[in-house]
Amino acid sequence: MSERTFDVIVLGAGAPGEECAGRTADGLETAMVENHLVGGECSYYACMPSKALLRPAEAVAETERIPGAKEAVTGDLDTAAVLARRDQIIHDLDDSGQLPWLEDRGIPLFRGHGRLDGERRVRVGDDLLEARRAVVIATGSAAAVPPIDGLADASPWTNREVTTAKEVPGRLLVLGGGVVGVEMAQAWATLGSEVTLVEAESALIQNYEPFAREQVADGLRDAGVDIRTDARASAVRREDGTVTLELEGGDSVTGDELLVAVGRKPRTDDIGLDTVGIEPDGYLEVDDRLRVNGFDWLYAVGDVNGRALLTHAGKYQARIAGDVIRGHDATATSDVPGPPQVVFTDPQVAAVGHTLESARDAGIDAREVDWPTGSVAGSSFYGRGADGTARLVVDEARQVLVGATFTGPDVGELLHAATIAVVGEVPLERLWHAIPSFPTRSEVWLRLLQAYGL
Repeated sequence: MSERTFDVIVLGAGAPGEECAGRTADGLETAMVENHLVGGECSYYACMPSKALLRPAEAVAETERIPGAKEAVTGDLDTAAVLARRDQIIHDLDDSGQLPWLEDRGIPLFRGHGRLDGERRVRVGDDLLEARRAVVIATGSAAAVPPIDGLADASPWTNREVTTAKEVPGRLLVLGGGVVGVEMAQAWATLGSEVTLVEAESALIQNYEPFAREQVADGLRDAGVDIRTDARASAVRREDGTVTLELEGGDSVTGDELLVAVGRKPRTDDIGLDTVGIEPDGYLEVDDRLRVNGFDWLYAVGDVNGRALLTHAGKYQARIAGDVIRGHDATATSDVPGPPQVVFTDPQVAAVGHTLESARDAGIDAREVDWPTGSVAGSSFYGRGADGTARLVVDEARQVLVGATFTGPDVGELLHAATIAVVGEVPLERLWHAIPSFPTRSEVWLRLLQAYGL
């Protein structure tokens, strides 16, 4: 057994872990521990492959909205080429391209399952690592599989299988109408799968504005997806290659594969939390410095702390934690509530901050301002039918934005301006002097502020 000492040990080499290690390695001796792929879930099984599956149909749809370009589309999507491009983007699940980044920063990588082994200690196989200053847990999350009768025995897909599948399933059942569910329903429907989406609640993507939920549902139906809302699964069985999902009330749906997309659970089992007196029961609670409650040396960043299950939010937390560990006075203030997020369906949904409902629930004197995303000159270049809705949520008492939501083609690129306005608490009177370029879709900001009364 070898023993090594570092200033900082980062347990988990996904995006937040990498970000934190890169930050602390600037001045502190930092080590990283990973038992699977450097780059983590987002790079190989989530954000990147899912967008690779979605983008080809999106590009064709935009082309078909524009006369002149439309006539150049003479065939269907080349499914084999789409899947090959997906594999290229995830490097065929090979992380060797990630390693030079660590080497350039002098961060040694310990391959294996890491576990806490008492205060400031991490054991990886035969290696015992000790941290002078901090241990950072960045182990992420895994798909949650609910205790539905027969589900575990039916070989269900999670985000890992659905984003890396080598063939298009003839019939795909999707259990769960959150972001993963709607994006994967859209992706595989455009690639030729017959998709049925089952959601227990009354609407899809529940945490978004009602108009966004409705527009995404309409888009999925236009893509041929059979949507069943208010439908609770009661049992699952797989027989002779067919999966049957039984629903409360006696109805059932069948498919060749079943994707379970009902949420996430933190990867906190078997990482030695008990050796420092923590019961691994759910997400690790942290303060705004990302310190695990009750510890001055133990940090948790990314999905494992449950604050905001988004890659970019986890990376933000990692930067804050890295700065705190390096001795700076830093706190995380922008990952809750409502960090920026994009749903890459057709139409896209881009949102930051509060919805109208959540703002009012938080006691804010909130007013909404809506404008059609497609009614500004710049939208004409996205073609006919590039519709959508833009909404600002205004704190009337402070005269600042506390939320924004955009729907429509490619609206994700409109989001950062809204994020700056919300995080910066820019007064509306000052925003009025931010001139949008013509002819771009950013003119929707001018229309929204005019509709507000400026």
